[in-house]
Amino acid sequence: MRILYFAWVRERTGTAEETVTPPATVTTATALADWLSARSDGHAAAFADRKRLRLAINQDQADFSDPVAANDEIAFFPPMTGG
Repeated sequence: MRILYFAWVRERTGTAEETVTPPATVTTATALADWLSARSDGHAAAFADRKRLRLAINQDQADFSDPVAANDEIAFFPPMTGG
C-alpha cells in the first residue's frame, strides 16, 4: 500500500510518502489511520483530529469509512480552498 502525505500532514509525519503492509485487519481508511498513528509521534499528531483531514483512495476523493486494499494508493491532505 502506497501512502502519500501532503502539506502539514507531510510535515507532521516527516515523510512525503511511504510503502506499508498493514495487517489484514486493516480494511477501512479509519483502521488504516489508526494503524498509521502508532508508527510514530508525528503520525499520531497528523491523525489526531481526523475532522481536519481529507483523503483519496486511488486518486478518488474518499471517506474514512471507505474500504482500502493492499495495492491501493492512499493520500492524506488538509482541506483545500479554491481561489
